[in-house]
Amino acid sequence: MKMIYQNAQEAVSHVKDGDTIMVGGFGLCGIPENLILALRDSGVKDLTVISNNCGIDDWGLGLLLHNRQIKKMIGSYVGENKEFERQVLSGELEVELVPQGTLAEKIRAGGAGIPAFFTPAGVGTPIAEGKEIREFNGKEYLLEEALHADISFVRAWKADKMGNLVYRKTARNFNPMIAAAGKVTVAEVEEIVGKGDLDPNEIHTPSIYVQYLLQGEQEKRIERRTIAN
Repeated sequence: MKMIYQNAQEAVSHVKDGDTIMVGGFGLCGIPENLILALRDSGVKDLTVISNNCGIDDWGLGLLLHNRQIKKMIGSYVGENKEFERQVLSGELEVELVPQGTLAEKIRAGGAGIPAFFTPAGVGTPIAEGKEIREFNGKEYLLEEALHADISFVRAWKADKMGNLVYRKTARNFNPMIAAAGKVTVAEVEEIVGKGDLDPNEIHTPSIYVQYLLQGEQEKRIERRTIAN
Protein backbone atom coordinates (compact mmCIF):
# COMPACT_ATOMS: atom_id res chain seq x y z
CA MET A 1 0.00 0.00 0.00
CA LYS A 2 1.28 3.44 -0.93
CA MET A 3 1.09 6.53 1.25
CA ILE A 4 -1.80 8.77 0.19
CA TYR A 5 -1.27 12.45 0.91
CA GLN A 6 -4.20 14.43 2.22
CA ASN A 7 -3.16 17.63 0.47
CA ALA A 8 -0.74 18.85 -2.21
CA GLN A 9 1.38 20.81 0.26
CA GLU A 10 2.39 17.60 2.01
CA ALA A 11 3.02 15.93 -1.35
CA VAL A 12 5.70 18.46 -2.37
CA SER A 13 7.36 18.63 1.05
CA HIS A 14 10.21 16.41 -0.21
CA VAL A 15 11.39 19.07 -2.67
CA LYS A 16 14.41 21.10 -1.55
CA ASP A 17 16.11 24.17 -3.04
CA GLY A 18 18.35 23.10 -5.90
CA ASP A 19 16.59 19.80 -6.60
CA THR A 20 16.08 18.36 -10.08
CA ILE A 21 12.44 17.53 -10.72
CA MET A 22 10.64 15.94 -13.66
CA VAL A 23 7.07 16.97 -14.42
CA GLY A 24 4.76 15.03 -16.71
CA GLY A 25 2.56 16.57 -19.37
CA PHE A 26 2.56 17.97 -22.87
CA GLY A 27 1.54 21.61 -22.99
CA LEU A 28 -1.30 21.68 -20.46
CA CYS A 29 -2.41 18.11 -21.18
CA GLY A 30 -1.71 15.64 -18.40
CA ILE A 31 0.07 18.02 -16.04
CA PRO A 32 -0.13 17.55 -12.24
CA GLU A 33 -1.93 20.84 -11.65
CA ASN A 34 -2.30 20.66 -7.88
CA LEU A 35 1.30 19.62 -7.32
CA ILE A 36 2.56 22.52 -9.46
CA LEU A 37 0.39 24.96 -7.52
CA ALA A 38 1.75 23.58 -4.26
CA LEU A 39 5.32 23.94 -5.53
CA ARG A 40 4.60 27.57 -6.35
CA ASP A 41 3.22 28.22 -2.89
CA SER A 42 6.09 26.39 -1.18
CA GLY A 43 8.62 28.97 -2.37
CA VAL A 44 11.23 26.31 -3.19
CA LYS A 45 13.81 27.77 -5.59
CA ASP A 46 16.83 27.09 -7.82
CA LEU A 47 15.08 24.11 -9.37
CA THR A 48 16.21 22.25 -12.45
CA VAL A 49 13.00 21.22 -14.20
CA ILE A 50 12.80 18.49 -16.84
CA SER A 51 9.58 18.56 -18.84
CA ASN A 52 8.51 18.75 -22.48
CA ASN A 53 7.80 22.48 -22.12
CA CYS A 54 7.15 25.07 -19.44
CA GLY A 55 3.39 25.56 -19.63
CA ILE A 56 1.93 28.97 -20.40
CA ASP A 57 2.33 32.34 -18.69
CA ASP A 58 -0.44 31.87 -16.14
CA TRP A 59 -0.73 28.10 -15.74
CA GLY A 60 1.30 24.96 -15.35
CA LEU A 61 5.06 25.30 -14.95
CA GLY A 62 4.74 28.89 -16.14
CA LEU A 63 3.67 29.69 -12.58
CA LEU A 64 7.08 28.59 -11.28
CA LEU A 65 8.80 30.66 -13.95
CA HIS A 66 6.84 33.72 -12.92
CA ASN A 67 7.99 33.20 -9.32
CA ARG A 68 11.64 32.80 -10.42
CA GLN A 69 11.75 29.33 -8.89
CA ILE A 70 13.35 27.64 -11.89
CA LYS A 71 17.11 27.98 -12.39
CA LYS A 72 17.41 25.62 -15.37
CA MET A 73 14.86 24.18 -17.78
CA ILE A 74 15.50 21.02 -19.81
CA GLY A 75 12.81 20.59 -22.46
CA SER A 76 12.05 20.50 -26.15
CA TYR A 77 9.66 23.40 -26.74
CA VAL A 78 9.48 27.00 -25.60
CA GLY A 79 5.87 27.25 -26.77
CA GLU A 80 3.80 30.39 -26.36
CA ASN A 81 5.15 31.26 -22.93
CA LYS A 82 6.29 34.88 -23.20
CA GLU A 83 7.87 34.87 -19.74
CA PHE A 84 9.91 31.84 -20.71
CA GLU A 85 11.11 33.68 -23.81
CA ARG A 86 11.88 36.84 -21.83
CA GLN A 87 13.91 35.03 -19.18
CA VAL A 88 15.90 33.12 -21.79
CA LEU A 89 16.74 36.22 -23.83
CA SER A 90 17.68 38.20 -20.71
CA GLY A 91 19.96 35.44 -19.44
CA GLU A 92 17.92 34.88 -16.26
CA LEU A 93 17.10 31.27 -17.12
CA GLU A 94 19.44 28.52 -18.25
CA VAL A 95 17.80 26.40 -20.94
CA GLU A 96 18.83 23.10 -22.52
CA LEU A 97 16.71 22.43 -25.59
CA VAL A 98 16.57 18.78 -26.67
CA PRO A 99 14.85 17.26 -29.73
CA GLN A 100 11.53 15.92 -28.50
CA GLY A 101 12.18 12.29 -29.39
CA THR A 102 15.62 12.47 -27.84
CA LEU A 103 14.20 14.02 -24.67
CA ALA A 104 11.67 11.20 -24.38
CA GLU A 105 14.38 8.59 -24.89
CA LYS A 106 16.76 10.26 -22.39
CA ILE A 107 14.01 10.07 -19.77
CA ARG A 108 13.03 6.53 -20.73
CA ALA A 109 16.67 5.44 -20.54
CA GLY A 110 16.98 6.98 -17.09
CA GLY A 111 14.05 4.94 -15.87
CA ALA A 112 15.36 1.77 -17.51
CA GLY A 113 18.84 2.05 -16.01
CA ILE A 114 20.49 2.69 -19.39
CA PRO A 115 23.26 5.30 -18.93
CA ALA A 116 23.41 6.54 -22.53
CA PHE A 117 22.47 5.75 -26.14
CA PHE A 118 23.34 6.78 -29.70
CA THR A 119 20.87 8.69 -31.88
CA PRO A 120 21.06 10.36 -35.32
CA ALA A 121 18.93 13.29 -34.14
CA GLY A 122 21.02 16.45 -33.80
CA VAL A 123 24.07 15.35 -35.80
CA GLY A 124 25.51 18.33 -37.64
CA THR A 125 23.67 20.87 -35.46
CA PRO A 126 24.64 22.87 -32.33
CA ILE A 127 23.05 20.07 -30.26
CA ALA A 128 26.01 17.86 -31.15
CA GLU A 129 28.63 20.27 -29.80
CA GLY A 130 30.82 18.61 -27.17
CA LYS A 131 29.19 15.20 -27.61
CA GLU A 132 30.75 11.98 -28.82
CA ILE A 133 29.90 11.07 -32.42
CA ARG A 134 30.33 7.58 -33.81
CA GLU A 135 29.59 5.99 -37.15
CA PHE A 136 27.42 2.92 -37.48
CA ASN A 137 26.77 1.33 -40.88
CA GLY A 138 27.96 4.45 -42.63
CA LYS A 139 25.79 6.87 -40.65
CA GLU A 140 26.81 9.24 -37.85
CA TYR A 141 25.18 9.10 -34.43
CA LEU A 142 25.75 11.18 -31.30
CA LEU A 143 25.86 9.97 -27.74
CA GLU A 144 23.10 11.21 -25.44
CA GLU A 145 23.15 10.58 -21.71
CA ALA A 146 20.11 9.49 -19.70
CA LEU A 147 18.17 11.88 -17.48
CA HIS A 148 17.17 11.30 -13.85
CA ALA A 149 15.39 13.37 -11.23
CA ASP A 150 15.37 13.68 -7.47
CA ILE A 151 11.57 13.70 -7.63
CA SER A 152 9.09 13.02 -10.43
CA PHE A 153 5.59 14.49 -10.44
CA VAL A 154 3.06 12.83 -12.74
CA ARG A 155 -0.64 12.92 -13.29
CA ALA A 156 -2.83 9.87 -13.94
CA TRP A 157 -6.53 9.17 -14.28
CA LYS A 158 -6.79 6.29 -11.82
CA ALA A 159 -4.61 4.60 -9.27
CA ASP A 160 -5.18 1.70 -6.96
CA LYS A 161 -3.95 1.78 -3.39
CA MET A 162 -0.87 -0.21 -4.42
CA GLY A 163 0.21 2.67 -6.70
CA ASN A 164 -0.54 1.16 -10.11
CA LEU A 165 -1.49 3.93 -12.56
CA VAL A 166 -3.80 4.28 -15.55
CA TYR A 167 -3.58 7.34 -17.80
CA ARG A 168 -6.44 8.62 -19.93
CA LYS A 169 -6.08 9.31 -23.65
CA THR A 170 -3.44 11.92 -24.55
CA ALA A 171 -2.47 12.42 -20.90
CA ARG A 172 -0.44 9.28 -21.56
CA ASN A 173 2.34 11.41 -23.01
CA PHE A 174 5.54 11.90 -21.00
CA ASN A 175 3.96 10.71 -17.73
CA PRO A 176 4.80 6.96 -17.89
CA MET A 177 8.50 7.46 -18.60
CA ILE A 178 8.83 10.31 -16.09
CA ALA A 179 7.23 8.13 -13.41
CA ALA A 180 10.06 5.62 -13.90
CA ALA A 181 12.94 8.12 -13.97
CA GLY A 182 12.61 9.74 -10.55
CA LYS A 183 14.24 8.55 -7.35
CA VAL A 184 10.85 9.36 -5.77
CA THR A 185 7.60 9.60 -7.73
CA VAL A 186 4.43 11.35 -6.60
CA ALA A 187 1.32 10.65 -8.69
CA GLU A 188 -1.60 13.08 -8.72
CA VAL A 189 -4.73 11.14 -9.69
CA GLU A 190 -8.42 11.79 -10.17
CA GLU A 191 -9.59 8.56 -8.54
CA ILE A 192 -8.10 6.00 -6.18
CA VAL A 193 -9.63 2.53 -6.23
CA GLY A 194 -9.09 -0.55 -4.11
CA LYS A 195 -6.43 -3.20 -4.50
CA GLY A 196 -7.36 -5.50 -7.39
CA ASP A 197 -9.93 -3.12 -8.87
CA LEU A 198 -7.77 -2.24 -11.89
CA ASP A 199 -7.57 -4.61 -14.85
CA PRO A 200 -3.88 -5.65 -15.00
CA ASN A 201 -4.03 -5.35 -18.81
CA GLU A 202 -4.92 -1.65 -18.52
CA ILE A 203 -2.15 -0.58 -16.12
CA HIS A 204 0.34 1.79 -17.76
CA THR A 205 2.70 2.42 -14.83
CA PRO A 206 3.34 -0.45 -12.38
CA SER A 207 3.33 0.36 -8.68
CA ILE A 208 7.07 -0.30 -8.33
CA TYR A 209 7.73 3.15 -9.83
CA VAL A 210 5.35 5.07 -7.54
CA GLN A 211 5.98 5.97 -3.90
CA TYR A 212 3.18 8.44 -3.09
CA LEU A 213 -0.34 9.30 -4.26
CA LEU A 214 -2.45 12.45 -4.15
CA GLN A 215 -6.10 12.58 -5.15
CA GLY A 216 -7.37 15.91 -6.45
CA GLU A 217 -9.74 17.62 -8.85
CA GLN A 218 -8.31 19.51 -11.81
CA GLU A 219 -9.34 22.43 -14.01
CA LYS A 220 -7.88 20.81 -17.15
CA ARG A 221 -7.32 24.06 -19.01
CA ILE A 222 -6.86 24.10 -22.78
CA GLU A 223 -3.83 25.87 -24.20
CA ARG A 224 -5.62 27.21 -27.25
CA ARG A 225 -9.29 26.45 -27.68
CA THR A 226 -10.31 25.76 -31.30
CA ILE A 227 -13.95 25.25 -32.24
CA ALA A 228 -15.78 24.66 -35.49
CA ASN A 229 -18.20 27.26 -36.82
